[in-house]
Amino acid sequence: MSEAESGSVGGTDAGAATGGQLPGIAHGVLRIMTGLMFWQHGAQKLFGWLGGFGRDAGSVPWISWPFGVAGMLEFFGGILILFGLRTRPVAFLLAGEMAVVFWWRHFPNGGWPIQNRGEVPVLFCFIFLFLVVAGPGRFALDGLLGKSSD
Repeated sequence: MSEAESGSVGGTDAGAATGGQLPGIAHGVLRIMTGLMFWQHGAQKLFGWLGGFGRDAGSVPWISWPFGVAGMLEFFGGILILFGLRTRPVAFLLAGEMAVVFWWRHFPNGGWPIQNRGEVPVLFCFIFLFLVVAGPGRFALDGLLGKSSD
């Protein structure tokens, strides 16, 4: 079997060559990028940044239902996920938010996420559920503060 077929590089297993650290690094990077992407949704709603929210491309009142509440969850929750602070409880809350968003706003427009434009909330929901189960991964403040990490 050739090196290309066996998945080894230069006679060594690629996983062993990285010390088996690549999955942990990828886990941490997934959390960081998820927090950064999620934060942007809150920034649009609360501050009108990044193109704003809605038809007027503005912002919404912070204390308003549902968009003000969603904006606060997304903005502050996204920051906490980004930095890996209180990751598991925050991810649980945000997974619930995304489930509500999908079933309330998207599902009535068709059963499949591709039909109802619900791919983003579904993906966020399942990434957050992954973080609930697996913890924050690498590069998280939870680990520095002695909270549960990977």
